[in-house]
Amino acid sequence: ERNQADVSEAKSGRTDLIFLIRFRHCCLLRNQRCLLAYLYDRLLRIRALRWEYGSVLPNSIQFHMSAEEVEWFSRYKKSLATYMRSVGGEEGLDLTQDLKPPKSLYIEVRCLRDYGEFEIDDGTTILLKKNSQHFLPRWKCEQLIRQGVLEHILS
Repeated sequence: ERNQADVSEAKSGRTDLIFLIRFRHCCLLRNQRCLLAYLYDRLLRIRALRWEYGSVLPNSIQFHMSAEEVEWFSRYKKSLATYMRSVGGEEGLDLTQDLKPPKSLYIEVRCLRDYGEFEIDDGTTILLKKNSQHFLPRWKCEQLIRQGVLEHILS
């Protein structure tokens, strides 16, 4: 506001204010660039959370997000789901399942907390209780590993 007032005065003939106006304007542009860089970094981090935690964020993380960030996450999640359905035929392709190339199709996992029944593709239902160990297809349990329900047991 003060800059606008000084611009009005400079137009009426006070040329000594031009340097002050330019300085303030440069400061405002710098602050704007810093804020945009900060917001862009937050969006990149929120995008990474979708790949790390899946489509549902833990409440502890969601608590620290603004309403606009939660809305952006929701739109990104829907956009990613639409894209994954469009590639890979009728069922689509889950791009989030293998973040690292698998060495084997089946892995041994330990359940870290009670989860309940878990169904795999062949129709077999497995009861995931705390401290129980199972030999499961990697792609079916990778999401649960990221959520902290299962732990990959390395031999």
